[in-house]
Amino acid sequence: MIRPRFPRASGVILHPTSFAGKFGIGDLGEAAYRFVDFLHAAGQTYWQVLPLGPTGFGDSPYQSPSAFAGNPLLISPERLIALGHLAANEVRVPEFPAERVDYGAVIAFKNDLLNRACANFRANAPAEQHRAFAQFCKTHATWLEDVALFLALKRANEWRAWGDWDVAIKTRAPAALARARRELADEIENQKYRQWQFFEQWLALKQYASARHIRIIGDVPIYVAFDSADVWAHAEQFLLDGKLKPKAVAGVPPDYFSATGQLWGNPLYRWETMAAEKFAWWIARFRHAFLLGDVVRIDHFRGFYNYWAVPASAENAIKGKWLFTPGAELFREVTRALGAVAIIAEDLGQYDAKSRAGVDALQAEFGFPGMKVIQFAFGSDASDPFLPHNLPRDCVAYTGTHDNDTAVGWYQVSASEKERDFARRYLGRDGSDIAWDLIRATWASVADTALTTAQDLLALGHAARYNSPSTSGAPNWCWRLAPNVLTDALAARLRDLTVVYGRVTD
Repeated sequence: MIRPRFPRASGVILHPTSFAGKFGIGDLGEAAYRFVDFLHAAGQTYWQVLPLGPTGFGDSPYQSPSAFAGNPLLISPERLIALGHLAANEVRVPEFPAERVDYGAVIAFKNDLLNRACANFRANAPAEQHRAFAQFCKTHATWLEDVALFLALKRANEWRAWGDWDVAIKTRAPAALARARRELADEIENQKYRQWQFFEQWLALKQYASARHIRIIGDVPIYVAFDSADVWAHAEQFLLDGKLKPKAVAGVPPDYFSATGQLWGNPLYRWETMAAEKFAWWIARFRHAFLLGDVVRIDHFRGFYNYWAVPASAENAIKGKWLFTPGAELFREVTRALGAVAIIAEDLGQYDAKSRAGVDALQAEFGFPGMKVIQFAFGSDASDPFLPHNLPRDCVAYTGTHDNDTAVGWYQVSASEKERDFARRYLGRDGSDIAWDLIRATWASVADTALTTAQDLLALGHAARYNSPSTSGAPNWCWRLAPNVLTDALAARLRDLTVVYGRVTD
């Protein structure tokens, strides 16, 4: 089997919601293009993002109402103005906090703008734009029709979960769906317009990045939200009971993130049905992911070997059981359909020997490198597998991820004195510049791929943490860059380190 090659390279994690700007949330406008320019100047190869779909419960990109849709909050108003779908004097921007996303205020503001942009498009856009829109709808019809109808129905049902809708709509009775499509035609077109503009803007940005030799690492969560178009439209693919409620839900048992485990609540897959259909749903999902990105990180890759099934009524994830999946069969079908795929396997967590061997064998068969987080390395001794001198070449080394404290926050707040002491002795530093000490150690390692967060590049403290697992709501997912902090001097410093450790690929 031909496996994708990961060259010796490096990059930065930054989700687009975190860009600076006046519209209350980062978007796909000027700041995004400046970030690509920063990465290019800094000699980087990768830009890693989180899932790009609409956010769901707790504003989390990992609880999206669609595994295929893009997040309309990322649409740049300035690019809509340039397209002629908004007039500059229509965009009256309220005062938003600069350092975080106030999702409630942003959603109201962006929804109003996008409603007006869609109305202007319908009334005034030239014929070639209408043809482009129609072609987009045709190209993406296999997911777009369900997603647009689902989101229109959500609005019509005052955002209640689909499990609480009228039974005819909930069970997708053909006559009820046809009536809904007629009655909600304008809102359905509005939702399609938003997806068109998201994809237009994202793919233009991706093309700009590619021209500068920057590869996008996307993110595919292994599970989807119950309250999603995916489960509503494809209920037969999920482990639901006769009333279309989950029989069991996803999570992980107690680990270093949480003493009671993590109860995610996502419905589990009906793997036997998927296998009988040669994993057509997964093939479509991966094909779509590789449209949006050049490389795909699979969140909770372990779930393709075995998964923690928790009773749907449980209050935490302590009581569950491990069940197995046809993961190797799935990826054989994916590679038959798509060829060799560049996938990063998020294989973190606590394993027994059998599970670790099974996940390792699955990764080895398809050439999927795993993840090593240097921040985890200092809790034991010189044998710790996360220490740079113990890393394999075929891995992706991180200073930290979106689920970790920042390096400075870890050192100042989260780490024990034993960890701090070991880190100082291992790194040969006094800890006063701990973020860049960890970046240097990660870049110097033999790992083929080295990644850090924008927060660690800027040596930001605990307040800049992006997400705390097993918690929900603000301040998770809210952090934003201050304006003009990604300077030429910072790019030069990162480029120098990247040259010294042989990670420049352009």
